Amino acid sequence: MAELQTSDASGEMAQRFIELVMMQAQNAAYAMGQIPHPETGEAPMNLELARLFIDQLIVLRTKTRGNLSQEELGVLNNAISNLQLVFVEVSKGEAGGAQPIEEAAPVEEPVAEAAAPAPEPEPAPAPAPAAEESRKKFSKSYGA
Repeated sequence: MAELQTSDASGEMAQRFIELVMMQAQNAAYAMGQIPHPETGEAPMNLELARLFIDQLIVLRTKTRGNLSQEELGVLNNAISNLQLVFVEVSKGEAGGAQPIEEAAPVEEPVAEAAAPAPEPEPAPAPAPAAEESRKKFSKSYGA
């Protein structure tokens, strides 16, 4: 039956594939709070769900390797790269999100007033992002 496929059919399949990729990308963007809910206008954030959608796109790329046109592969790679960048930005913001900052701010102020070692933790934030990245499972898979 593969012989019966025409260029129109393969063009339609390419379009459907791109639609699939874009749908997954939109779901990931919604889960990262990048797209507001159409009815409420709120932008809920669920990083685990976003990671799932991004990982699904990576699996799709792995499983279709060698079977995609340049256009399909380009759309897929761009979607994955853009989502990974947004995920990192959002997760950094989430790590310093409203709840931890509100809880940490009153605690940090007395620590800074009580002891001079506060400058030592400031140099520590350079290694701290590396420590954060080692805790995040996504950073290991996205580095490759």
